[in-house]
Amino acid sequence: MSDDRSFVEAHRRETRAKLEALGVPAFAYRFDRSHKAEAALGLYRDEMGEDGPEVAIAGRIVSWRSQGKTAFGHLEDVSGRIQAYFRQDALGPAFEMVKLLDLGDHVGVRGKLMKTRTGEVTVKVSSATLLAKSLRPLPLAKTTADGEQHGGLSDPEVRYRQRYADLAVHPEVRADFVLRSRVISAIRRYLDGREFLEVETPVLQPLYGGAAARPFVTQHNALDMTLYLRIADELYLKRLLVGGFERVYEIGHDFRNEGLDRTHNPEFTMLEWYQAYADYHDVRRMCQELIQELVRLVAGEGMTLERDGVTLRFGQEFATVRFVEGIVAAGGPDVLTASEPEMKAALTAKGVGAEESADWTGGKLLDEVFKAFLEPTLVQPTFVVDYPLALSPLAKQHRDDPRLVERFELFVQGRELANAFSELNDPEDQRARFEAQVAEGRAGNDETQPYDADYLRAMEYGMPPAGGIGIGIDRLMMLLTGRPSIRDVILFPAMRPEEGRA
Repeated sequence: MSDDRSFVEAHRRETRAKLEALGVPAFAYRFDRSHKAEAALGLYRDEMGEDGPEVAIAGRIVSWRSQGKTAFGHLEDVSGRIQAYFRQDALGPAFEMVKLLDLGDHVGVRGKLMKTRTGEVTVKVSSATLLAKSLRPLPLAKTTADGEQHGGLSDPEVRYRQRYADLAVHPEVRADFVLRSRVISAIRRYLDGREFLEVETPVLQPLYGGAAARPFVTQHNALDMTLYLRIADELYLKRLLVGGFERVYEIGHDFRNEGLDRTHNPEFTMLEWYQAYADYHDVRRMCQELIQELVRLVAGEGMTLERDGVTLRFGQEFATVRFVEGIVAAGGPDVLTASEPEMKAALTAKGVGAEESADWTGGKLLDEVFKAFLEPTLVQPTFVVDYPLALSPLAKQHRDDPRLVERFELFVQGRELANAFSELNDPEDQRARFEAQVAEGRAGNDETQPYDADYLRAMEYGMPPAGGIGIGIDRLMMLLTGRPSIRDVILFPAMRPEEGRA
């Protein structure tokens, strides 16, 4: 903390003491407000003059200027901001409290609406109440007469770490998270309207599964057993299909013990849904329909998003590219016929270091070939379909080609948004796939599926044919908001420990 900041904080604590000496509590219990700022502004008509309707407004002081016996300030609430006009002759002794107000304080005001000489609708304050004293000054930007802003909270690391301050001083950040809530509500409406049942499945699991990832490990003391934070919801949701629920979904947090970058956070939000008696064609139609509805929520009927200088078009049928043929068309090897040395040579020619790819094998190698050749070309909304079997231990074998599975992923701007299958429901086939995954893990791949005997037992009771999908909510929000990092769309992203703090 700088000496300047320490001085300001000390001054604010002195101000609190002065307020309390006046009998003014620094932290109130409640305030009865009649309107939010936006609604209050909408009440005023020019013919009202200085005798507009009376309102009670509460908010944070985000601008302040004092002129002796008068003061002007803007109060900001969740809906916007409104100006308040304080006069000593109207407030009497209470004006002593007004003189001790600071930027960042929460204040409640009552008074009639008026319009100032500059044409701004304003509350002519007849009474004011301090609701919460700001003991630490918010890093509010200063706006010049020509509208330029200087200072403020700009360091991204500080903004992520002190999200509360970021939200307090940046209305556009608050708007992003309001949109996130609206998007999740829209997803629920979409699925609820199609007779899907929202359910909750365990976060702490004795076996992790449903994806290829490293888990977080924890210990349950009372049961004296190792548990894992779930990496996906899939296997428990499909157990519910066995139990007779035909359409289920879950929106919840998953956890993967992986690195952090602009598209990965170790804790993230996933939507997964599963539908009995459907396949990946049915799920693909629903996926496109849902994404289009969410884009419409943001972009209107134009159905386009401008991102990184590119116009992304969602109004038409999404493009479809087959996994194997797409890699070949992008200059890569035919992964169904090429040997592992040939695929590694192709990666080396593409600029992937030979040392980096030396230990890659099986599904991991196929995935890296895909990432190097095809993935960067997928700019417009595109379904990649029909993956090699080695990449998808939980997907049903393709009905026309046993080397493939019935799977699709949705990509936009080279970024995966959704992953879906015709779900594997043959327990003997699933057992063989689990055994192959165990063997791959023993060979050195630490991102494989463990052998889940209970899931196999559930399948043996009879799991109906089904289609299922997982959609990453955080990456979806990056697309819808245009934010460049996953940390921009997660309220409290994972951060390294702050220096100097426990």
